Amino acid sequence: MKLTTEIKEYIDKSVLCWLATVSTDSVPNVSPKEIFNYYGTDKIIIANIASPKSVRNIKQNPNVCISFIDILIQKGFQIKGKGEIIEKNDSEFSEMEKILIKMTGGKFPFVTITKINIGEVKTIIAPKYVLYPETTEKQQIESAKKAYGI
Repeated sequence: MKLTTEIKEYIDKSVLCWLATVSTDSVPNVSPKEIFNYYGTDKIIIANIASPKSVRNIKQNPNVCISFIDILIQKGFQIKGKGEIIEKNDSEFSEMEKILIKMTGGKFPFVTITKINIGEVKTIIAPKYVLYPETTEKQQIESAKKAYGI
């Protein structure tokens, strides 16, 4: 599965993504991630800044799910795939690190990166768009700003 231009645009607009992992005991874990980006045409990368449980879970069970939305438009994507922990000595690490350090400005150290190989993509859309199909993105933005006090 390839990352479309639209998915990349939503990654660029999203402040956080949510990474879901599961332990070998089938205990789910969902963790917010601030430093993430796309890599190539079919991968997402995440800086592991404070993620010991996510890293441990991925090493034991590579099945992951990531979701991200534009909080004002209230649309985005859910992506399922296989996660892999990339260590400093991995040949891909330095290229991935450059992308993520550009985002952190070097302020958040990380020694591993989670690489997600995309398997399945699903659109996320606020229920209002479905229940009230005449809802425009502009109306949704105004409504979200009011709800968030912006």
